Amino acid sequence: MSKYYLLKIQGKAKIPDYVQLRDEQFTLLAYFRLDRPEKALAKIGLEAEEARMLEFLGSIPFGKVTEWNL
Repeated sequence: MSKYYLLKIQGKAKIPDYVQLRDEQFTLLAYFRLDRPEKALAKIGLEAEEARMLEFLGSIPFGKVTEWNL
């Protein structure tokens, strides 16, 4: 079972919302726009988890690091 950490960052004005995806050692794996995760998730091999991740991201608050398990 893999453990990841997600941080949802709220954009201001013309800057969109972003997400940081980090591993167990807190190494940054991906940094992507909340509305365009496809390429970033495909790069790290998590494209199959996109729908589940987006649903989870919708339920977490901005600015709080949240654990996400696969």
